[in-house]
Amino acid sequence: MNFTPSRCLPIKTCKRCCQYSTGRNVHKVDTPVLLKNALPLTFNRSGGHGGKQKYIRLNSSQKRCFSSECDEVCHHHEHGEVRVRFAPSPTGFLHLGGLRTALYNYIYAKKYGGSFILRMEDTDQSRLVPGAAESIEDMLEWAGIPPDESPRGGGQYGPYLQSQRLSLYSQAADSLVQTGKAYHCFCSQQRLELLKREALRSGQTPRYDNRCRHLRPDQVEEKLDQKVPHVIRFRLESGVEPFNDLVFGWNRHEVAQVEGDPVVMKADGFPTYHLANVVDDHLMKVSHVLRGSEWLISTSKHLLLYRALGWKPPVFGHLPLLLNRDGSKLSKRQGDIYIQSFQRSGALPEALLDITTHCGSGFNSNRVGRKMEELITEFNPSKITTHSALLDLDKLAEFNKIHLQQRIDDAVQRDWLVRDLQGRIQEVYGTQVQDQDVLQPDYITRVLHLRKGHISSVSDLVSSEYSYLWVRPSFSDQQMAALSSETQHIATLVIRLMEGLKGGEELTVDQLSVELKTLAKKTSNTKYRDVMKIIRLALSGLQQGPSVAEMMVSLGPSEITHRFNRVLQH
Repeated sequence: MNFTPSRCLPIKTCKRCCQYSTGRNVHKVDTPVLLKNALPLTFNRSGGHGGKQKYIRLNSSQKRCFSSECDEVCHHHEHGEVRVRFAPSPTGFLHLGGLRTALYNYIYAKKYGGSFILRMEDTDQSRLVPGAAESIEDMLEWAGIPPDESPRGGGQYGPYLQSQRLSLYSQAADSLVQTGKAYHCFCSQQRLELLKREALRSGQTPRYDNRCRHLRPDQVEEKLDQKVPHVIRFRLESGVEPFNDLVFGWNRHEVAQVEGDPVVMKADGFPTYHLANVVDDHLMKVSHVLRGSEWLISTSKHLLLYRALGWKPPVFGHLPLLLNRDGSKLSKRQGDIYIQSFQRSGALPEALLDITTHCGSGFNSNRVGRKMEELITEFNPSKITTHSALLDLDKLAEFNKIHLQQRIDDAVQRDWLVRDLQGRIQEVYGTQVQDQDVLQPDYITRVLHLRKGHISSVSDLVSSEYSYLWVRPSFSDQQMAALSSETQHIATLVIRLMEGLKGGEELTVDQLSVELKTLAKKTSNTKYRDVMKIIRLALSGLQQGPSVAEMMVSLGPSEITHRFNRVLQH
């Protein structure tokens, strides 16, 4: 970074993150930061926020002014369009941690008018799970974060499966070898295993000893001619330059001091992650890499690769981990963290997106019930914190309930719910459904409106407590007799009430509540409470549930009449 202390240049900065831009690169200022060949850089916090000036202090006598207005340039790439990517490995299905990374990338792209790319990093052929790649793309689309470019949808910079890009990695690896930045390594698996065991025995971190780095050209040629199996290793150099992470600020890791030279091309001709992600991000013109913080320590290594290949690196931002409420890691063994299991259980995609952003950071407000448009509007990258996000999945039902209410109130979204529920009813009850009218959209819509605010998921409606809505219940004469000796009389009264209400007007819960109180007075020796129990049992076979009036509004006059005729037949 070149500073000209003699002049005070106005530079734009974000209020919260103290990011500043000279119109080219974006930087986040920490306190203090040591830069190569530069004086300590510190942020003068005494200036405060609001309209006051802020300063970067180069030394006590030299100051630079900063306006407190945030500028779009803070998050745009200097070469133009924002392009971000989500690059999962199809060695498993999409889980919540992956969904969150994809979501932040998607929101970032949409916030700044850019593109969201899905790339499958399928170079570890031994661990691929059949169907995982297709499922990941399915789940992103279901979640409402569809990629602009992907294996399925294609795009200008494809193919988007790494296994179809092997020649590109091979060219990059050859280029590194030719320039002396990488070399052929012929060490056997047995030798590497011995090195590892020896290091562990002496209490050291296992690392490759860079032995093949020192082979003479004629030795290399001889082994290649003999077709000795080999990998290509990248020559790690000291003198790593610091990089400015969008979230973690200035960082550098002297990888050459703690690691051996890493493999960039395996013996089977497939690249390792380190080379493949650098080549792909460059060729796909990725402007910003937003990925999990577990990759922060590898970024210096990737920057060395960019430098060795003569390429300009993207801007990096490492997202804090998503953890369980107790601080433990989200484990793929938990099973229930997979997006497909949430989908099956009736979780709404917008509720999942809402809860994962609610427990994290990066937004101007933090409230339940936000939809995608609001997440994009309120997204503020400078507010992403470095501490992990604690996910409380026990609250998902509450998030789902709120988003379910919003969907029921929206005609287009409600149609989606109706179709979903139709499928679930047929799946759970199948041939038990005696009256196909229960699958009619009008009937299901009425049920949804009546239960709005009471249920957390449409899957609740196919549980046993709501089976009466889809299947006619069974009950015994003894159950009825135990409640009253007037069950036949009460059944007749209910049938008469329904006949009187068949004039075409819509039943309402309030109106029926009044009618039921009047009806109960027409019995000789049955209390109102027991009359309600009899009607409830006849309608649902249950002794608890929604109010009797609501049950009756849900079922409608003809079905109520049918069920009470069965009571008379008993």
